[in-house]
Amino acid sequence: MKTFIYNVLPSRVIFGNGTLAQIVQEITNLGCSKALILTTPRQSTKGEQLKELLGDMAVDVYTNATMHTPTNVTDDAVGIVQKLGADVVIALGGGSTIGLAKAIALRTDLPQIAIPTTYAGSEATPIIGQTENSLKTTLKTLKVLPEVIIYDVSLTMTLPTRTTITSGLNAIAHAVEALYSKEANPITDTLAGQGISSIAKALPILVNDSQNLDARSEALYGAWVCGTCLSTVGMGLHHKLCHTLGGTFNMPHAETHTVILPHSMAYNAPYAQEAMAKVANSLGVSNAAQGIFDLSKSLGAPSTLKELGMKEEDLEKAADIASKSPYPNPAPLEKEGLLQLLRNAYGGVRPN
Repeated sequence: MKTFIYNVLPSRVIFGNGTLAQIVQEITNLGCSKALILTTPRQSTKGEQLKELLGDMAVDVYTNATMHTPTNVTDDAVGIVQKLGADVVIALGGGSTIGLAKAIALRTDLPQIAIPTTYAGSEATPIIGQTENSLKTTLKTLKVLPEVIIYDVSLTMTLPTRTTITSGLNAIAHAVEALYSKEANPITDTLAGQGISSIAKALPILVNDSQNLDARSEALYGAWVCGTCLSTVGMGLHHKLCHTLGGTFNMPHAETHTVILPHSMAYNAPYAQEAMAKVANSLGVSNAAQGIFDLSKSLGAPSTLKELGMKEEDLEKAADIASKSPYPNPAPLEKEGLLQLLRNAYGGVRPN
C-alpha cells in the first residue's frame, strides 16, 4: 500500500431520525446558552419552530442567509450576533445557511451547530466560499468547521424533488474530485465509493417516492460521506469552475454543479483513469462521465447552462477566470479546453 496522510477532523456527528430533539443538550455541551438561529427566507418557519424548541436558549432567528455567502450579508449578521450577545450560531438549512454560519465563525470564533436539510455536504468541511465584488473565493481553515452536526432525516422529508436531485448530484461531485485529488488516500477512496453509490441508488427511488424513509436516510448518509471526502482533500477543476460561475455570474449552486460535473469528469478522464474507473464501478456503468450524465438526465435534472440562465457570450470570460490562477488538477488547465467544456455544458452535449 502506498504511503498516505489522512487528517481526521474534530467534529461531533449525530445521525438518525428525530435527532433534532438533542439540540438543547448539544448547546449545553458546548457551554453555551444564547443561540442565534440562521435560515434562508424560505426556511424562516422552520427557524421559528426551532426557536420555540430552544425556548430561552434562542436569542433570535436571522433569516437572510444568501447563496454564495456575500460578504455584505455576513457584515449584517455579525452585527446582529454582537448586538444580541449570541454565544453560538445554529445553521438550519442547506449550503447558503451553513456558509453564513461559517462566515460568522471565521470573524468571531463562535462555535457552530449545523443542522443540514439538504445534501450539500458543506457542514462536514473546513472550507468556506465567500463572494465579494462578484468574485467568489475559498478558504480552508478549522475556524469554520462546525463543532456539531445534527443529521435528522425527518428534516429532509419535505425537500422538493428538484432540490433533492441537484443537491445529491452536487454531493457526488465532492466524492468524484476527492478520488483524483493529490491528497487522495485509501480512506477517502473508500468513503467516496460509498457516497457515490449511496446517493446514486437513493435518488431514483426518491424521484418516485419522496417520502421513502430508507432512501432519505441513504441519501443523507451519502451526503455526509461525500462531504467528509471534500473536507480532507483538495478540490480541482470542477469546483473551480462552479465557483467561477456562481460567484461571477450568480448561477445557482447545486444546479450548476449538476450540469458541469459530467463535463469536468470527461475533461479530466484521460489523466485520471483509475479514479474514473472507481466512479464507474460505484455507478455500475462502463464510462463514469456518461454514467453521471445519463443518471442526471434520467432524474429530470437540468442538463444545460443555457436553461440555468447562463449567457453564451459569457462562456469565454468564465473560461478565462477559471484558467488564470493555478490549482491542482489532473489535466492541464488550458483556456481553449475549458471553453470547449463550457460550450458542451451550455448545450448539454453528452460526453464522449
